[in-house]
Amino acid sequence: MGFDALLGNDRLKQNLTGALARGRIAHFYLISGPAGSGKRTLARLLAAAILCTEQGKPCCQCAACKKVLSNVHPDLITVDDTDHVNLPVEVVRNARADMYIRPNEAEHKIYLFPRAQNMRVEAQNALLKILEEPPSYGVFILLTDNPQAMLPTVRSRCTELAMTALPEHILTAALKQAYPQADAERLSGAVCRSGGYLGQAMQIMEEAEDASEVTVRFLESYIRADALALLQVLSNMEKWKREQLIQELQRWLQVISNALAARNGIAPTQLMAAQLSTARSAADLMEAIRVLKKAILYAQGNVSGGAICGWLQWQLR
Repeated sequence: MGFDALLGNDRLKQNLTGALARGRIAHFYLISGPAGSGKRTLARLLAAAILCTEQGKPCCQCAACKKVLSNVHPDLITVDDTDHVNLPVEVVRNARADMYIRPNEAEHKIYLFPRAQNMRVEAQNALLKILEEPPSYGVFILLTDNPQAMLPTVRSRCTELAMTALPEHILTAALKQAYPQADAERLSGAVCRSGGYLGQAMQIMEEAEDASEVTVRFLESYIRADALALLQVLSNMEKWKREQLIQELQRWLQVISNALAARNGIAPTQLMAAQLSTARSAADLMEAIRVLKKAILYAQGNVSGGAICGWLQWQLR
């Protein structure tokens, strides 16, 4: 099996396969790449390879590999706190202390940091203390969207694995397999917008199918430039909870951005985006994008829903 489950990134996979075959396991890996680039897939396969008990690591068939891939291996510990935007220093310190407890059943003990870029300086410094003198069995796998957010002293101690964009034919084939009912135009649009990363392309495909009834009514009124219909849509949203309002505005922003891209020759992934791209000018769409982004910032800043909806009615009329 090896690293076949990870698409593309052939040189990276070859280097890892060769190093593991020679028994060379680093104490610290830094996997970098944008959201949707396959960082988590690589991290899971790398952890499986390190803990694998058979040949051709990761074999994905032995008990250890199956436990890792099912996220139940006792020697693979995820270090995160999703209740906080930034990873608290206490969580890192607890992981550092736990590292000195020997593995439960494997030769190595792995600590996976899925949001390494969300560690503040004090948290990274806490991690640095164990990076300087790790126990022989300890392995840290850090994932980051932004390697520049890591302290140079941390980054210099890591073996960096940088994810690369997929060739268009590989990305298109993967999308066709995941969305067999999608037409060629939608697939092409998702590929063009994804930057070459499967996760981002799949998110675009999912968003294309995630049009709420409110989104449809908003777009219909905006396409027709019907101020009264727009007022009715926004009036019904005035008492929405902040999270619900932000989510809806983000849907509108995504469709209008899709429409603007369609005016620039990129195939749209949504039917209403295609209609919108011919009904409104590029200047209209750019202004709507600016307004919606500002409205989302207002909502995130705790401005009342009534004030935001009233402002949007005035701006988008």
